[in-house]
Parts: sequence; C-alpha cells; structure tokens
Amino acid sequence: MNPLLSRLQPYPFERLRQLFEGVTPNPALRPISLGIGEPRHATPRFIQDALAGDLATGLASYPPTAGSPALRTACADWLQRRYGVAVDPGTQVLPVLGSREALFALAQTVVDRTRPGATVVCPNPFYQIYEGATVLAGATPHFVPVDPARNFAPRWSEVPEAVWARTQLVYVCSPGNPTGAVMPLDEWRLLFELSDRHGFVIASDECYSEIYFRDEAPLGGLEAAARLGRGDFKRLVMLTSLSKRSNVPGMRSGFVAGDAELIKAFLLYRTYHGSAMSPPVAAASMAAWSDETHVQDNRRLYREKFAAVTPLLAQVMDVRLPDAAFYLWARVPDAWAGSDTDFARELLAQYNVTVLPGSFLARADGTDNPGQGRVRMALVAETAECLEAAERIAAFIRART
Repeated sequence: MNPLLSRLQPYPFERLRQLFEGVTPNPALRPISLGIGEPRHATPRFIQDALAGDLATGLASYPPTAGSPALRTACADWLQRRYGVAVDPGTQVLPVLGSREALFALAQTVVDRTRPGATVVCPNPFYQIYEGATVLAGATPHFVPVDPARNFAPRWSEVPEAVWARTQLVYVCSPGNPTGAVMPLDEWRLLFELSDRHGFVIASDECYSEIYFRDEAPLGGLEAAARLGRGDFKRLVMLTSLSKRSNVPGMRSGFVAGDAELIKAFLLYRTYHGSAMSPPVAAASMAAWSDETHVQDNRRLYREKFAAVTPLLAQVMDVRLPDAAFYLWARVPDAWAGSDTDFARELLAQYNVTVLPGSFLARADGTDNPGQGRVRMALVAETAECLEAAERIAAFIRART
C-alpha cells in the first residue's frame, strides 16, 4: 500500500460520525442538518433538459479529456462576463469533474517531491482536500491561521520567509470555506510578489464566488492578476464549479483556467488520470455557464435566508454575516468553555440539530487550533428549515446560559 495513505487525517464527516456515537437525538424533533455544505436548492429545469437532451447521442463515444471547443468557449465567455478577463479557450481553459477532484489532481501535477522540503501552503481552517492532496503528492502542508479581526482572512504576511523559500504550491480559497472571507487586491499583490520571488504556483479555489452578500461581487484570482498587469497569469490558475452556483453538485462539473503552461501540464496528467467529462454533462454545463438569471435567483434566496437567520443567532452567540459563501462561522458561547465538540454533541442530543465543530476543519499550531471554539453552519436548506434550526439553537443556548 502507498505509505502516504497513513498520513491522511480522518475526514471531518467521519470525525463527526465518531463524535456522535452513543448520542440519541431528541425523538420529539425532526432532524435538521447544518453540517454538510451540499446545495439543496432546486436544480434549474433548463439544465436538466440540456442533460437529458444529449443522452440519445452523447453516450456513444469517448469524450476528450480537454473537453469540446464549445464547452471551453462557454467557460471562457463566462470568465469574460463575470471578471472582465480574456483567456484563450484552447490553451488556458480545461473542464474538470468538479473543483474537488481538480484541486487534488493539481497538486499531483505541480509538486516535485524530489526537492528537499517540498511544501504546500493553505489557510487554516481549510477545505480538507488541500491537506490530502499535499500529503499524497509527497509534500508537507504549512497552515496559515486566519485573523478574526480581519473577518477571518489568512495571515499571509506572517508566513516565515524560510517557508516561502521551499513552497511549491499555495491554495487560496476566496470566498473562504468555512469563514466566507474574500481576499482583497492588496493580499493578491502580496502573493504575486512572493510567487515571483520564490516560483510557487497559486491555485485559487473560487467555487463559492457566486453566493455573496455585498453589492460588489467577490474579486477573483485572474481578475486580480489582470488588474495588476499580470495578464499572462503566470503561475496562477483558478478553479470553479457549477455545484454551488447552479445547484448541481451531483453533476460534477467545473473548470480550471489560467497559466497556459500549467494548463498544458495539467491536461497531460489528466489524460492518464482518466478525468474526461461526459458529453451530456458537458451539454448541461454549457447551458448553465451561459445563463445568469438562475444564478441571480439563487443568490437572492441565500441573501433572504441569511438576512432572516443571522440576526436571530446573533442574539445568543458571536456570529456575523460573511462576505460570501453559504456558511455561518459562529463562536461557541462561554458556557461551553470553548468546546465546539461538546456544543455539537449536546445540541444534537437535545434539539436534533447537526452543526460541524470548527476544530474538525483546522489543524493545531502547537496547542492552538484556530477552529477550536467555533462551529460551521451550512444554511443550504430552505429558509423555513434554517429558521427552525436557528430557533432551536437559540433555545438551546438560552437554556444553558
């Protein structure tokens, strides 16, 4: 067996299952889960129709790993409309089977494990794929704690120069999971300067980019590079997905765009990896990327939901509206002495609501785990269900405090 497998940490949802062993949820209340970030709004009918309409002929041949020219063009056109950046669909865009598998595969493409001290940098807390991809690529992760005073933005400036010197890849998540923080242009400028100095690749995970609460849409990595005169996107790729934007997590569709040399190498890897998008999914993806009305409707639903739920929870715990994404990153009240796991277990037992302990999404730096004492709540269900969950959480906290 691959010895690197033994270095993998249990996935957060496996840890949650273990945490809840022996807990009997209150049977008088129906279960409500805010634990998993799986979109639950309805999939638009026109996307379903596009998928079904290609089934008659689309399954009869092997799809190209690079995707069809029409699909790559649809992705490039969306980048132009959304971010105002121009990419060559033939050399700077690559369809992928959702951002998750691409985030993992990219590390296998980029990391040179023969170089001493191969390091991959990522935020802390973080999307767990970053760590798994790093470990199985033969590198060591370096975790950058987020700063609560800056709406949980990573403290990139505090990474030691010695770490940057051995870094080969940096995972950026903006809007962030689980905090919802959006990186401003000055932080992009810093990372680009560091990349120029040390030669590392930047992978910008932007799968939450279309769910936001400010008037201004979140800044993207390619957009930041273009604003700073880096139109060749050297050592930079962005990754995005239709899962959250269009409510199609089961379709597994997204794309990677940016540095043509990186895209060429990534395509070579994927040719052997066997990650070609099926034609029916490609047809549905083209339909989804070409329409913004359903995205605006989806964003409105989240805005209405968060506007209703956040003030209710803010009465009993430290929580605020994020910049973007569909999570609330809330601090556990003092009555639980900072134990996010005790809070989650007791909430399930007494009120049959599931939340994810923040410590499961982070790694300790010495004795300090930056997710400790917080919980992530995914407001993915319909508004009424999320409101009911919030009311139960409020009652749970008031009963204890």
